[in-house]
Amino acid sequence: MRRDVFQAIADPTRREIIYLLTDNKLTLNKVAENFNISRPAVSKHIKILNECGLVTISQFGRERYCKINAEPLKEVYNWLEYFNKFWDKKLNSLKNYVEGK
Repeated sequence: MRRDVFQAIADPTRREIIYLLTDNKLTLNKVAENFNISRPAVSKHIKILNECGLVTISQFGRERYCKINAEPLKEVYNWLEYFNKFWDKKLNSLKNYVEGK
Protein backbone atom coordinates (compact mmCIF):
# COMPACT_ATOMS: atom_id res chain seq x y z
CA MET A 1 0.00 0.00 0.00
CA ARG A 2 1.39 3.37 -1.02
CA ARG A 3 0.59 6.02 1.57
CA ASP A 4 0.14 9.73 1.07
CA VAL A 5 2.94 12.02 2.24
CA PHE A 6 0.34 14.14 4.05
CA GLN A 7 -0.56 11.08 6.15
CA ALA A 8 3.08 10.72 7.08
CA ILE A 9 3.58 14.28 8.28
CA ALA A 10 0.22 14.41 10.09
CA ASP A 11 1.69 12.66 13.12
CA PRO A 12 4.11 14.57 15.41
CA THR A 13 6.21 11.46 16.09
CA ARG A 14 6.73 10.87 12.38
CA ARG A 15 7.64 14.54 11.87
CA GLU A 16 10.23 14.20 14.64
CA ILE A 17 11.63 11.05 13.01
CA ILE A 18 11.97 12.99 9.75
CA TYR A 19 13.90 15.71 11.63
CA LEU A 20 16.16 13.13 13.23
CA LEU A 21 17.01 11.60 9.88
CA THR A 22 17.76 14.84 8.04
CA ASP A 23 21.39 14.86 9.16
CA ASN A 24 22.11 11.20 9.83
CA LYS A 25 21.39 7.69 8.70
CA LEU A 26 20.28 5.96 11.92
CA THR A 27 19.51 2.43 13.00
CA LEU A 28 15.98 1.65 14.12
CA ASN A 29 17.27 1.36 17.69
CA LYS A 30 18.92 4.79 17.54
CA VAL A 31 15.68 6.31 16.27
CA ALA A 32 13.70 4.56 19.03
CA GLU A 33 16.05 5.92 21.72
CA ASN A 34 14.69 9.41 21.05
CA PHE A 35 11.10 8.56 21.99
CA ASN A 36 9.19 7.46 25.07
CA ILE A 37 7.24 4.88 23.13
CA SER A 38 7.92 1.21 22.48
CA ARG A 39 10.33 0.01 19.81
CA PRO A 40 7.44 -1.68 17.92
CA ALA A 41 5.52 1.63 17.91
CA VAL A 42 8.56 3.40 16.42
CA SER A 43 8.83 0.61 13.84
CA LYS A 44 5.19 1.21 12.82
CA HIS A 45 5.93 4.90 12.32
CA ILE A 46 9.02 4.05 10.27
CA LYS A 47 6.93 1.63 8.19
CA ILE A 48 4.45 4.40 7.34
CA LEU A 49 7.29 6.77 6.43
CA ASN A 50 8.76 4.04 4.26
CA GLU A 51 5.44 3.34 2.54
CA CYS A 52 5.09 6.96 1.46
CA GLY A 53 8.71 7.08 0.29
CA LEU A 54 10.07 9.47 2.93
CA VAL A 55 12.37 6.89 4.51
CA THR A 56 14.39 4.12 2.95
CA ILE A 57 15.56 1.17 5.01
CA SER A 58 18.70 -0.76 4.25
CA GLN A 59 20.15 -3.76 6.03
CA PHE A 60 23.84 -4.00 6.96
CA GLY A 61 24.54 -7.17 8.91
CA ARG A 62 21.99 -7.39 11.69
CA GLU A 63 21.26 -3.66 11.73
CA ARG A 64 18.56 -1.89 9.72
CA TYR A 65 19.40 1.71 8.84
CA CYS A 66 16.88 4.43 8.09
CA LYS A 67 17.68 7.23 5.68
CA ILE A 68 15.57 10.22 4.71
CA ASN A 69 14.30 10.76 1.18
CA ALA A 70 12.98 14.32 1.15
CA GLU A 71 11.75 14.20 -2.46
CA PRO A 72 8.11 13.40 -1.50
CA LEU A 73 8.05 16.56 0.65
CA LYS A 74 8.02 18.61 -2.57
CA GLU A 75 4.33 17.75 -2.84
CA VAL A 76 3.73 19.36 0.56
CA TYR A 77 5.87 22.36 -0.37
CA ASN A 78 3.95 22.88 -3.62
CA TRP A 79 0.63 22.64 -1.81
CA LEU A 80 1.73 25.17 0.82
CA GLU A 81 3.18 27.49 -1.82
CA TYR A 82 -0.34 28.21 -3.07
CA PHE A 83 -1.33 29.45 0.38
CA ASN A 84 1.86 31.42 0.73
CA LYS A 85 0.97 33.33 -2.43
CA PHE A 86 -2.62 33.70 -1.22
CA TRP A 87 -1.56 35.26 2.08
CA ASP A 88 1.07 37.47 0.44
CA LYS A 89 -1.65 38.89 -1.80
CA LYS A 90 -4.04 39.43 1.12
CA LEU A 91 -1.37 41.06 3.31
CA ASN A 92 -0.21 43.32 0.49
CA SER A 93 -3.81 44.42 -0.05
CA LEU A 94 -4.14 45.17 3.67
CA LYS A 95 -0.85 47.11 3.63
CA ASN A 96 -2.02 49.18 0.65
CA TYR A 97 -5.35 49.85 2.36
CA VAL A 98 -3.69 50.94 5.62
CA GLU A 99 -1.20 53.15 3.80
CA GLY A 100 -4.01 54.68 1.72
CA LYS A 101 -2.63 53.52 -1.64
